[in-house]
Amino acid sequence: MHIKKIRPARAADLAQVVAIDAAITGMRKARYWTGVRRRYRDFLVAEADGKVQGYIVGEVRDWEFGSPPVGWVFGIGVRPGARLDGVGAALLAALCAAFRKRGVAAVRTLLPRDNALVLAFFRSQGMMAAPVIPLEKALD
Repeated sequence: MHIKKIRPARAADLAQVVAIDAAITGMRKARYWTGVRRRYRDFLVAEADGKVQGYIVGEVRDWEFGSPPVGWVFGIGVRPGARLDGVGAALLAALCAAFRKRGVAAVRTLLPRDNALVLAFFRSQGMMAAPVIPLEKALD
């Protein structure tokens, strides 16, 4: 498969994005993805063979606790049958290029410790442990 184009997500892409996400997570979240498209400037899709093969979502966060602006990846998903075709790498590269154009020098993400597939992907793309500590408090 050859990626034809990486471009901003359109409303017409959402059904395919929902389907890709559902194939990965087992949950259909159409309302969630509609909100993501409205909220995030950096919501890209990879198109090939006449359909969306994957998506990536991120944003630039500025000056949290004194840190310089950083690009964040909030979500990435690739059709299970297209995972070895470089779709994820192309999406991450396109998002990083968009961040660089806005003067950002680093990209970060958070993911569950047990998500070995996504962890392996990000490590293969050169991402390492960040100089931040995620903290959490349960809200009863």
